[in-house]
Amino acid sequence: MKKIILPLVAISFLIISCGGPAEEKKETSEEFSELAQEEGFAEKHDEPKAIDFTPSGTMETMAVEGGDAANYYFLQNAKETNKYLFVIHEWWGLNNHIKSEAERLYNELGDVHVMALDLYDGKVATNRDSAGKYMMEADADRIQSILDAVISSLPENAEIGTIGWCFGGGWSLKTALAAGEKTKACVMYYGMPVEDVAQLKTLSSDVLFIFAEQDQWINKEVADKFEANMKAAGKNLMVKSFDADHAFANPTQEHYLEAAAAKANALSLEFLQERL
Repeated sequence: MKKIILPLVAISFLIISCGGPAEEKKETSEEFSELAQEEGFAEKHDEPKAIDFTPSGTMETMAVEGGDAANYYFLQNAKETNKYLFVIHEWWGLNNHIKSEAERLYNELGDVHVMALDLYDGKVATNRDSAGKYMMEADADRIQSILDAVISSLPENAEIGTIGWCFGGGWSLKTALAAGEKTKACVMYYGMPVEDVAQLKTLSSDVLFIFAEQDQWINKEVADKFEANMKAAGKNLMVKSFDADHAFANPTQEHYLEAAAAKANALSLEFLQERL
């Protein structure tokens, strides 16, 4: 992995870990992963449609201590910037949709390096069964190692934003926690929040939490509890709901709602621009 030393010479990057013992680190991700076994959850995800996508970024690898190298999709900014956006995939894996989202954000933000991490180590699901299998098999310790490697590669003055959807929505928050004081913004689309108030107290950024009112799992009850926990932790949380269903912001899904997705994306873009 190319070492990032900005603004001096070269460039590289990205994502997560979290304070506390190993059991605490796994708790939220494992809870969300278990949804794959719940009746109706898989059916809320349609087989993803193919999209027209021509990549302008590159697939890269990074060394990970004690394990195989990890993959990431990298959009390196030509500007000398210390700003980074970490993009975290849904339960499908690092597919063309997530790469296209990374490119959209790269183009709209203008002065950041963007990296979409592959937390499935090369596995990309094309149907519900494999997506559920990969999400259930996602190992928190392995992901922790990937994130530790990326964060340690960043320059001391790095400013980080995180964004993720579904499986990646929860990992977006855990990434923000892992990056400590470097974190400036965290966006979660219908992901499972961390519930431990002690962990949330270590958060150094505001959080934008977006969910769908028709979602049976990441719902108002989850949002209200997250809001209460963030308040108890003394942290700022913005919550925005849409009259939609899970994965409404994903154009490869039948539940995609273009108008709602456009509003959610505009809100998340403004949130990131104000903080990065």
